[in-house]
Parts: sequence; C-alpha cells; structure tokens
Amino acid sequence: MRFVNPIPFVRDINRSREFYSKRLGLKIMEDFGNFILFETGFAIHEGRSLEKTIWRQNIHPLESYGQRNLLLYFEHEDVDAAFAKIAPHVDLIHPVEKQEWGQRVFRFYDPDGHAIEIGEPQDAMPKGD
Repeated sequence: MRFVNPIPFVRDINRSREFYSKRLGLKIMEDFGNFILFETGFAIHEGRSLEKTIWRQNIHPLESYGQRNLLLYFEHEDVDAAFAKIAPHVDLIHPVEKQEWGQRVFRFYDPDGHAIEIGEPQDAMPKGD
C-alpha cells in the first residue's frame, strides 16, 4: 500500500480551481468538472458531489469545509517571491518566518478555510543554521 494524496473538499469548485491554478500557479492535469487533479498530484473535489459519493447523502454544511485541522504543504524555490505574489490576495495566517528547524515558510487560508503552508525546499536550507 502507498499513500497517494489528500483530497480537500471545496464548496465552489470553480473558485477553488481559479485559486489553485491562477493564485498558486498549479497546472491542471485533469479537470472532471467536480474533481480537479493538478500535475503535482494535489487534487480538489467539489464537496457536495463527494459527500453524495462517499456517504450516499447530501449534507450541505453551512460552515466552510476547512476546519483548521489540516495543513496543505507546498514548496516554492523563492518563498519571498511567492509571498509577494500571494499574500495580498489571501487571508494570511502569518508572513514569512523562519521555523525552529531552519525552514522559512508562510501560511494562509484558501477560499474554503483550509490552511496552506508554502515553504522553501528543505534540501535548499543551509545545514547547521
């Protein structure tokens, strides 16, 4: 067995497609309308249709799908450039900060309230810093 990827539920698939493709720059590999797979292996699924597929019922939650219990992690070779491009358009959790393990990251919420972290590649981090 191998783990493939998480698939966050999204309320508005069109809004989320635009956010992940245009704002974060992810390239769409397959777009099935209610399910979108990006080249990185990351995927999103329209929540109402996934609820019906999995639980065989329409739940239609009033709150957002993001429940502050999951962090979606991405890497970017230039964290400062990514921050400058993304930060003005998102609900920012915090700006670029150096973590205790030495990596520089920033965090924000996607349109559904899922927390996202963008960090510098860990293989690019200075050793012993």
